Amino acid sequence: MARGCLQGVKFLMFAFNLLFWLGGCGILGVGIWLAATQGNFATLSSSFPSLSAANLLIVTGTFVMAIGFVGCIGAIKENKCLLLTFFVMLLLVLLLEATTAILFFAYTEQIDRYAQRDLKKGLHLYGTPGNVGLTNAWSIIQTDFRCCGVSNYTDWFEVYNATRVPDSCCLEFSDSCGLHTPGTWWKAPCYETVKMWLQENLLAVGIFGLCTALVQILGLTFAMTMYCQVVKADTYCA
Repeated sequence: MARGCLQGVKFLMFAFNLLFWLGGCGILGVGIWLAATQGNFATLSSSFPSLSAANLLIVTGTFVMAIGFVGCIGAIKENKCLLLTFFVMLLLVLLLEATTAILFFAYTEQIDRYAQRDLKKGLHLYGTPGNVGLTNAWSIIQTDFRCCGVSNYTDWFEVYNATRVPDSCCLEFSDSCGLHTPGTWWKAPCYETVKMWLQENLLAVGIFGLCTALVQILGLTFAMTMYCQVVKADTYCA
């Protein structure tokens, strides 16, 4: 009976971790594609230039693949050490995510001030050699969100030392339109515009976070259940 339960849990554990591993492969693949085709896409921070969408996806994908691999081998081999390692790794990730979320909501104002200050520093790297990712990211954000600058379009005046903005700030795009009068530019601040968009989509973000947490809890349940079944089977055989 114990052996039959173990085989059932083993199959579920393996299937779960195979999907987990494949998901990691997908994330890693997208990260490598972004790095190869878009440079350091979505690098907006001057303090953390390596904190790009591509790098985050590559690190996340690699870590997810590693966890899924440990879980798969642990399930196939019915290895208590690997099952426990998988459980601890996944639990640490879950605790880290929960801690990050709590700290984010607890220090929202401080994070807001720091983020705006850092983003304004990053504007000075716009269009400079070796900062293709940052330049592309700002151009896409200003075009898609119809905004200009971090807190105001005048943020760009300090960058150019002139009454000028990037062409992506223009109501109607054309070459050198950023040299025209302010009446032809977007007036909305990008930081508040993007923040408002995130707040409007908070439900979707919350559902995604909840689903992620449920998947991780499911993985923890499978791992601990199988670990207990392996221990029972060993005891029964002994």
